[in-house]
Amino acid sequence: MSITKTRLLTSIAAATVVIVAIAVVIVATSSSHSNLNGTSAANCVNVGSGYAVQKGKTVEVFTSVVGDELTKYTNASKDFTACTGIKINWNGSDQFEAQLPVRVQGGTAPDLALVPQPGLLAQMVATGQAVAAPSAVVNNVNSYWSKSWRDLGSVNGTFYAAPNSANLKSLVWYSPKQFAKYGYTVPTTWTAMMAQSDKMAAAGQTAWCGGIGSGGATGWPATDWVEEVLVREAGATVYNNWINHTVKFSDAPIIHAMNTVWGWMGNSKYVGKVSTIATTSFQDAVTGIPSGGCMQLQQASFIAASLPTGSVVSPTGDAWVYYLPAISAKVATPVEGGGEFFLAFNSNKATVEAQTYFSTPQWAISRIKAAGTNGGWLSANSGVPAADYTNPLDALSAKYLADKTSTFVFDASDAMPAAIGNGAEWTGFTDWFANGTPVKTVAARIDAAWPTK
Repeated sequence: MSITKTRLLTSIAAATVVIVAIAVVIVATSSSHSNLNGTSAANCVNVGSGYAVQKGKTVEVFTSVVGDELTKYTNASKDFTACTGIKINWNGSDQFEAQLPVRVQGGTAPDLALVPQPGLLAQMVATGQAVAAPSAVVNNVNSYWSKSWRDLGSVNGTFYAAPNSANLKSLVWYSPKQFAKYGYTVPTTWTAMMAQSDKMAAAGQTAWCGGIGSGGATGWPATDWVEEVLVREAGATVYNNWINHTVKFSDAPIIHAMNTVWGWMGNSKYVGKVSTIATTSFQDAVTGIPSGGCMQLQQASFIAASLPTGSVVSPTGDAWVYYLPAISAKVATPVEGGGEFFLAFNSNKATVEAQTYFSTPQWAISRIKAAGTNGGWLSANSGVPAADYTNPLDALSAKYLADKTSTFVFDASDAMPAAIGNGAEWTGFTDWFANGTPVKTVAARIDAAWPTK
């Protein structure tokens, strides 16, 4: 999602939802940084060892995060400051994407930037001002993240940026109470999911909810559906080549994925009148889940905030989630989501130590705790104990995000040029669902809109 869309969804997720906690127990892990020179500070119990004390030093982290979330970042880094003496200046701006290139080109680059898009990361590396990640960061990322995440932080084969937060889109919402009432089970394969959808349709039920309305961003949920199917059918290489238009919308893998989506979310047997999906807001799409007004919805965890007031979100409650199953056995645990990356613009010792800390499980744990009991902040760092997630949805999402064998891909529409990912694709997919415009026609129009420079 674009930063604008991300802020919209973050504000929605801040609404109150009843969550039933689940106890998850796992042995805690720790990390040390003896590969950094210096003596350990006395207050480093929650940070790790090997950091040099550098009192009076400040490291600026420039970010798009603002408001209460920025305060949580400040609180989360207090242990590091107590340990090292290095103050972290979290500098948030809602004009981050526009200001970062100006600052870098003007010689006032921050020490670190929290970059939310791989495309912007590559753009900053191309300026020649970004600095490749130090060995301590490389070692941490090799230890705690999957290859897919490492690749996202790399440009032309060089690793630059460790992941920070992560979010998971590959979820299906359903009502455990309604499933139990009608004898349905959580499917673990795509074939089983569609077979059960046939049973629901045969029973006169609406098997799938759908809504792509979102004001000026109408259409984006449909882009997610295609992305989810594409990575499941064709894998990460085709998916990533689609982002840079090496694979075009009109090419066979994309057409096949769009046809699969049409047989699923464009199928009147499952969704009722297809055109209403274009006029139903994505928030309203989930409201029928608790009552059985519709049985399933593919949407990210944030949509919990749009459930009817009083809905109990738990594995036995009014609403819960299951992982959207894989399609091809050749693609291991396909996962779509997003995240940010810490990119450095100098190799100052304080910058290196901060950058190293931000690549550890200790940082992720501190940031998760700063989020509070309602949660809402996830990491794909496999060194984070599951028990540190007090929100059960966060714990389930983190299970897939931190799976080192998973095939993780970044939200494609966010990584494409804005004229496509936030423009022609949104309008094209809206027309597709509103009017039933043929898949090949929609694909050709989006290809034609691709920027030539």
